[in-house]
Parts: sequence; structure tokens; C-alpha cells
Amino acid sequence: MTVDTAGADVEPGRVRQMWHLLEPLHALLYYAPEAFEEAADLGYGIEERWPAYFAWRAAPLGPAGARRVASAFYSFSPAMVGRHVPAVWRTAAPGDVLAARLRAVDRAYREVLGEDVVGGPQLAEAAALARRAAEAADPAGRPLAAANAELPWPEAPHLILWQAATILREHRGDGHLAALLAAGLDPVESLVSFAAVGAAAEETFAGRGWSAAEWAAARQRLTARGLLAADGTVTDEGRALRAGVELRTDQLAAAPWAVLGAEGTARLAELLGGPWLAVIGSGLLPAENTLGIGKV
Repeated sequence: MTVDTAGADVEPGRVRQMWHLLEPLHALLYYAPEAFEEAADLGYGIEERWPAYFAWRAAPLGPAGARRVASAFYSFSPAMVGRHVPAVWRTAAPGDVLAARLRAVDRAYREVLGEDVVGGPQLAEAAALARRAAEAADPAGRPLAAANAELPWPEAPHLILWQAATILREHRGDGHLAALLAAGLDPVESLVSFAAVGAAAEETFAGRGWSAAEWAAARQRLTARGLLAADGTVTDEGRALRAGVELRTDQLAAAPWAVLGAEGTARLAELLGGPWLAVIGSGLLPAENTLGIGKV
């Protein structure tokens, strides 16, 4: 068996810190008013965020069907994915979606970060460093990272920063799925076990589309494995399993930061502080998220 040791010398805490700093910069796409306006212009309903979400995130895969999108997204109920995919491609072609999402990010960043920051030297420096890290992210076995890495780089630094953040978060996410599979956690079990360790309230995961019966069945399976107690609380074994998943996720996401180097990574973390605060301070992102940021 081959063991992936790329990035092994990078502290997991640093890897996770970079994810925490970059994730909000990527996720702004899913919540900014400018993104909803661009989605409406494409023809998507914006009464809820899911039609645009599936279009924005899946567009790099091309006109993918529901099975492929559900596989890549993993934690969403296949039934929920099927309600939106492939219907989203009948509304707008993936190429048009990709162009619109860059317009949405451009507008949102200008609004949230401000023109001075968007056009400033520090953001340009951050974009260059983030791009170096993203280009060092090996896409092998990582379909969403590979699909985003194949896209042409935009010219504007703030859009380069967003695209780099997107590649890096999908690279990490693809690795996270590998860690979940290795731990024997299927899509709904991954959410049930995550909620059990306090990553977020169960209600926060309702948007993933699993029925109450599916959630209860997953809880029973985890209980049978000794990962949950009869009352649904996590056991020591279950907590250890989830901690192992998070650690392995950090390890699998470390290689880009090893390539960037300790000095470059530290400098990027410093440069991202202001934009991160602006996005968090905008109030556009939910206070509690399904990724467990700030909790695990």
C-alpha cells in the first residue's frame, strides 16, 4: 500500500487555518445578493438558494447528471440532487453559468471588500500566493478540484483569489470524502456523526435533503457500530473516528501549503485577515454551517 506523505511536514493546525480563512471567501458566492441577481438573470428561481447553488458548484463538471453530481457532492440526498440536476442545465448551459458566477463574485467582492481593497497591492499579493498554492494541488482522484483547476484563470487579482480559494476548498473537500469512505461513513452517516460531535445542530443539515426516516436509519447503523449511544449521543469510539477523519482530511490537504512553504503560507494567512473579516462581518454567511468551521 502506498502512503501519501506529501505535505506531511505541515502542521494540521496550519492546514485547517488556511481552510478556515479561504472558505468564507469562496462561500460568498452562495449567499451574496449579487449572486442571486446573476442567477435570476440566467433564469433560475431565487426563492431558495439551491437551484443556483447546484448550478454554480457543478458547472465546472459540464452538463453532469444527477448521479455524478450526487457522487461528487456526497452529503446531499440523491433525491434532492435529482430535483435540481440535470434541470439546471435546461435553464442555462454550464459555460454561461461559469461566466455568470465570475460576474457575481466580481460584484460581490467589490461590494463587500470595497474598491480600494479589490484594487490594492495586498489583495494582488494574496491572489498570487493563493494561485501558487492552488496550482500545487494535485487533482488526481479529486473530481471537483480537477474540474475547477481546468478552468482558465481570470485576469483580475480578486477573481484569481476567488478561483484559487475554490480550487483549494474543493481539493480539500475531495480528500475529505476519501477520508469518510475510509472510515466507512456513507453520505448520511457522515452528517449524523458530524452532528453528534457538535459540529452543528441537526437542523442545520436539513438542507441536505435527507428524510427523517433516512436520518434515523443512519443513526441506527452508527449505533450498531458502537459509534453512537442508544440516545444518539456520540461514544468515545465515535468521537475518535470523527477526529481521525478530520486529521486525515488535513493531511490530505497539506501538499499545496508545503509547496507554498512556511513563509509563503504565513504571509498569505496575514494578507487574508482583512478580507476574511469583511466577509464574516457582512452578515451574509450563516452563523452556523454544515462544515463545522469554528466547531471542529
